[in-house]
Amino acid sequence: MGVRKRERAEAIKEAKKTIYMAKLNNCPTSPRKMRLMADLVRGEKIDKALNILKFSSKESSRKLEKLLLSAINNWQQKNEDASVEDADLFVKEIRVDGGTMLKRLRPAPQGRAHRIRKRSNHVTLVLAANDNTQSN
Repeated sequence: MGVRKRERAEAIKEAKKTIYMAKLNNCPTSPRKMRLMADLVRGEKIDKALNILKFSSKESSRKLEKLLLSAINNWQQKNEDASVEDADLFVKEIRVDGGTMLKRLRPAPQGRAHRIRKRSNHVTLVLAANDNTQSN
């Protein structure tokens, strides 16, 4: 491995130490339904986001709640001495991308068939901490 490549890899590794994220791959929900819930929690503080997801009746909110708890746990693993309440964490970025589609056939009248696309999605959730030093 060359010197520049190694330095770049080390810089990326250092940058990832300050990023707290969680990913959910191949979730069997359509991306459109998942984006409805993702839009509600984007930019919110984690306690408010957890309340929104907990009291929503949609199925995708349960999966997003579990993903948010996983991201909070990832933050705790990297910051063992700090507490979550004092950290002032918020949902910095939440991205819902389309995943693989299962293609199925449904019988239709007169010997024909209609194609059914069972969609899935990938969700990426990134947490960040508010810096109180910038507001002064």
